[in-house]
Amino acid sequence: MASVNKVILVGNCGRDPEIRYLPSGQAVANVSVATSSRRKDRNTGETVEDTQWHRVTFYDRLAEIAGEYVKKGRPIYVEGRLKYGKYIDQAGVEKNTVDIVATELQLLGGREGMGGPSDGGDEGGAPPPPRRMAPAAAPRAAAPAPAPRQAPAPRPASGFDDMDDDIPF
Repeated sequence: MASVNKVILVGNCGRDPEIRYLPSGQAVANVSVATSSRRKDRNTGETVEDTQWHRVTFYDRLAEIAGEYVKKGRPIYVEGRLKYGKYIDQAGVEKNTVDIVATELQLLGGREGMGGPSDGGDEGGAPPPPRRMAPAAAPRAAAPAPAPRQAPAPRPASGFDDMDDDIPF
């Protein structure tokens, strides 16, 4: 039977990535990602926020991209796999570790801190263009009934004769 070892995180970076290169020349970047969840305490009724910290490791080109674009506080989406390890601390006590070896990285949020006008690099410049988002469904008022339509003309049988010519490229 096949097995699955997959992790998906959406959270905020806790620190800038630490980038290093192995003797083979392979790039490695480490970052901490915080994820938070909220729940209501049964006893007090207060909302309690629980933050978990995750150690994420990027390799090769993904490490270089993370090192260039991921910054402390920036929201990111990470896909990867769990990797368990052990080490012995300075007191001689064996410690267990859990790392996420990233296979995908998606930068979330705006372009702040990316060298554009929004990070103060170009004072007096134009504001950044708005992010394109899917339109939200807006409530509609009752519209007048549309006029009756004529039946559409029959379409040709081939798949290419009915294509529009207003393709933007």
